[in-house]
Amino acid sequence: MKKFDFILDVNSSQTKLQQLVHAVSEAINLGILKEGDFLPSVNQLNKESGLSRDTIFKAYSILKQRSIISSTPTKGYFVASESYRVFVLLDDFSAFKEQLYKSFRAHLPDSYSVDLLFHHYNPEIFDQLILNSLGRYSMYVVMNIDNKKMEDVLRKIDPKKLLILDMGNDPKNEVSSLTQDFSQAVIDCLNSGLELIRKYKEFILVFPQDTPHPTETITSFNGFCEENGLTHTVLDQIENREVQPGQAYLVIKDSDLVKIVKDCRKNGYAIGSEVGIISYNDTPMKEIVGSGISVISTDFVRMGRDCARFIVNKEKVTEVIPTQLILRGSL
Repeated sequence: MKKFDFILDVNSSQTKLQQLVHAVSEAINLGILKEGDFLPSVNQLNKESGLSRDTIFKAYSILKQRSIISSTPTKGYFVASESYRVFVLLDDFSAFKEQLYKSFRAHLPDSYSVDLLFHHYNPEIFDQLILNSLGRYSMYVVMNIDNKKMEDVLRKIDPKKLLILDMGNDPKNEVSSLTQDFSQAVIDCLNSGLELIRKYKEFILVFPQDTPHPTETITSFNGFCEENGLTHTVLDQIENREVQPGQAYLVIKDSDLVKIVKDCRKNGYAIGSEVGIISYNDTPMKEIVGSGISVISTDFVRMGRDCARFIVNKEKVTEVIPTQLILRGSL
């Protein structure tokens, strides 16, 4: 066993108590301390580090509350387990995020515990959840709020422990990421279905103003349609608009997809010949609705698997997960 040494950083923004809690947790994460290894006694650490006995006792009490260490009356404090705690902050829990999370957990060893939280694109909640998590976890997985940048509060996390998931960009290239492309990938997908899209008189993108989906998709949609001479429209809502035969739709939100399918059924329009539909983000339900809903989607199962691989291997990764058009009966 390597010796556990604690060195107080007088310039740190953390308190002495926080520094000691973090140092013990980090020593376990790095394998310096193993399950069953004993920590320095309160008296020993008091002499070696200069920390007060009260501070050391409080730090050890916190670690015991988190089930990281345990103690016996005669032998002192020891590492209870090598269980790694992972902080996962997602935007929301939609059907395709459930696929991602299930894949992530399936590929993560049982010794890793996961705390799953959601920010719902609220910047204040996002910041507070990150700040509350600092120093409490071995690794961090975060779905960013913005696709073009990385939120400033994430700089407070050790970049070696952080993975940006789904969307976001670190201009300093310090932080690992598993993201999808919402720009050129959309054009490539639409080009692969061009001949089917041409069957329809008008191609309509339904892009609600309140969607967190990156606006690059609008630019890509317009560019694709103009390049191929397609009559096209971008709508921010279709709640009060009737679907007409000869239209093909690209829809971002599942609620808009449901509205289009209901309109077609009400009016007797054949989906896939009279009205075309492409939905964004695949789910198991879209495979079986009608004769299947065509989708533009990244592979969320792969994203979850690769996310787990990063957590276990702790090796930097910068990967854009491929996006593809999956053709089904709705186009």
